[in-house]
Parts: sequence; structure tokens; C-alpha cells
Amino acid sequence: MQFGIFYEHQIPRPWAEGAEHKLFKDALDQVELADKLGIEYAWEVEHHFLEEYSHSSAPEVFLAACSQRTKKIRLGHGIVQMPPRFNHPARVAERIATLDLVSDGRVEWGTGEASARLELEGFRINYMEKREMWEEATRETAKMLASNPYPGYRGKYFSMPHRNIVPKPLQRPHPPLWVACSNRDTIRLAAKCGIGALTFAFVDPSEARYWVDEYYTTFKNECVPIGRAVNPNIAMVTGFMCHEDSATAVARGLEGFRFFGYALAHYYITGTHVPGRFNVWEDFKRASNPNSWGGPTGGIGNPDEIRENLEKFEEIGVDQTIFIQQGGRNLHEHICESLELFSKRVHPAFRERHDARVRRKNEELAPYIEKAMQRIPPLEEMNPVPEVDSYPVMMQKGNFQVDDSTIGQKLSESIAGAREEHESSTGS
Repeated sequence: MQFGIFYEHQIPRPWAEGAEHKLFKDALDQVELADKLGIEYAWEVEHHFLEEYSHSSAPEVFLAACSQRTKKIRLGHGIVQMPPRFNHPARVAERIATLDLVSDGRVEWGTGEASARLELEGFRINYMEKREMWEEATRETAKMLASNPYPGYRGKYFSMPHRNIVPKPLQRPHPPLWVACSNRDTIRLAAKCGIGALTFAFVDPSEARYWVDEYYTTFKNECVPIGRAVNPNIAMVTGFMCHEDSATAVARGLEGFRFFGYALAHYYITGTHVPGRFNVWEDFKRASNPNSWGGPTGGIGNPDEIRENLEKFEEIGVDQTIFIQQGGRNLHEHICESLELFSKRVHPAFRERHDARVRRKNEELAPYIEKAMQRIPPLEEMNPVPEVDSYPVMMQKGNFQVDDSTIGQKLSESIAGAREEHESSTGS
């Protein structure tokens, strides 16, 4: 089993001058340290307008900065919001490919559709259609990364003419695909689509066993890849704070983990928010029950406790555990100390077992992967590729046919109107 660190860029109120700047600089230092310590993944979310809970609206910028301060750690979008009103599919393809190039092929392409009303309606996205938007955009973005040229698309949620998307990623046909999962329905969706499951649900190993079993059973029997390759992997998140003294680890890390869960519920399930005014941290503190979570959980505790918990996830087949270490008011210094202690006392044994485990898994899945790959339809070949004149050339030719888009239609109408006006005024 491998390990990742996860960033929402949480910053509870009140916000001091320069606090966001320090938050991002600390996070960059933490990712650089994690890389040196051998942590395998760093994941960065994309959210919009979710004050205190997530100040991470431009993950591609943060991950690009990480790429220049690290050498080996995989850089994960956890996730890109795929509905086209968040991010046009061509722009997603361009950013993913560019990040893959500047990172020397270390990108993990996590996808999602969003669920918070503040986000969706902020971009005029219909909640009832977001799953269809995700599916259409993810499928077509994968084609854009693999095609030369992309043949164009006329869909329900976005359309564009044929274009060649550049640059192309270092990892071909595209970086490994994932999708955010919060329940067993989306776990099955991930398996059916042949992509990794980023499970943002806090489940114990006894429940996680059913999620893992269902994922791999579904992958073996029902996979029809949404991308141009498959990525059968399942990752689960947990809190994190490691100290030789268990009570110290709890004191340093549990409140931040609890705030993470509370703020998530505020925006997604239980809350009424007033943008720019509501104080999530104060609301959390008023509602907080210090005894509600008991002792160490997940990755919060001393090295022996954490090892024991993580071995349970390893035993049931979880491929990666992702640590939520930057939550609430957890301190940068404590996060770094925890990563260093984890690297010395817990990580080595998992690393030693990982390669053999991957070989066994690959051997077991090989025939199912082969069948799934056969279900990927071939890319559409454009031969010949239609010409696209520049505007001056188009006008010189007297050819007012333009790409079938709203801008093209308006241009065509304006040219036609100007021509009619000219002919009327000259009598020609």
C-alpha cells in the first residue's frame, strides 16, 4: 500500500493579514518534505467559494509549483471539476498535459462533478445534470489528449470543432484517471468506467472491505473504460497526526480532522451559509463535543497505533491511504514532525511489501484489463483533415462558412449583414 497527503487549504476565521500566503507557502514546504521522505502522492482539490473549508480554487497553479520543488512524488488533481461551466474540456486537457510535461510525467488526473450548491449555482450548473456533464466532459477530454487531431464534438453540454490539442502529455494516452467517490454507488461507477476511486468517505476497515470487494468485482465483470486506458486502484482518506505519545497526537490532530468533517457537512449537507459573513470555525466550536470521537482514529496516534490501523486497510486491498493532515488549525510544524516520524517508524514496512503486492495484483487483473481495453472504441481518424482559414483568408475567398459555434454564427451573420448593406448602398 502507498500513501498520499491531501490539501484543501483550510484556513478557519479570523483571517490575519498574510495568513493565506503563509498557508500556501507552508503547504509547498510540506509537499517538498513529503517528496524527500518518500511519500508517494500529493493530492490537491478544486473547490470554489467554500470559505474556511477550502481555499483551493486553482489547483493547477499549486501543483505546478510543487512540480518544481519535488522529484518523485506523484502530483494528483483530487479533483478537477469536470462540468464544462467550471472548466472547458479543452482547457482541462491543455492544463493536464502541460503539468505532466513540467513534472516529468508525474500527474494523476482525478475528476469530479461537485456537490455543493455554492459551487454549482455559482457557475450556473444544474445539480440534476452534473453527473451527465462529468461523463461527457471526461470522455471527451481523454480523447482530446490522445487524438491528433481531435475530430470535434457536438454534445449536450459542450460543443467544439476539430482542433489539435497541444501540448500532449508525457504519459500516453493520458495520465491515470480517477474519480471522487463519496458512497458505494460512485465506487461502482468508478469500477465500471475503469478508473481509480478516490473515496472521500470516512469508513472503518470492516466497512471498507465491502467497498474494495465491490470495486474489483465490478471492474472484472462490467468495465467499459471511459478513458483511453484503465486505472484499477482504490484510495481512501483518513486523518493524520503522528507522535510518539498518543495523547499528544490526538491533541495536535483530532480537532483539525473533526473540523474538516464539520465544515464539509456544513457546505454539503447541514449548513446555511452567508458568503463573506458566516464563521464556520465559531459554529464548529459551539457545536463541538470534545468526547465525541474518543481516542486515536485512522492515522492519528503513535506509530504503533497508526501502523496497526493502516495494516487493516492494506489487508483488505486498499491501494493507497491519503492523509488529511492539513485541517482546521493544525500547525505546520506538527505536520512536518508527523511526516518525519511516520517516514521513520511506519512507512518502511509498507514500502517493502508494496512491489510484491503490485505484481500479484497485476497478474490477477491482467486478463480483465485486456478485455476492458478491447471495449475502448478506436479514435476517429480525420483524413483528410478539413482546412481552417484565417479570417482574412476566409474573407478573401468570399467563403463565409465558419466553424459551427455561437461565435461563428454571429460572425457569419454580421458578415452577411455587412455584405447586404454594401450591395444595397452601391446598387450592386
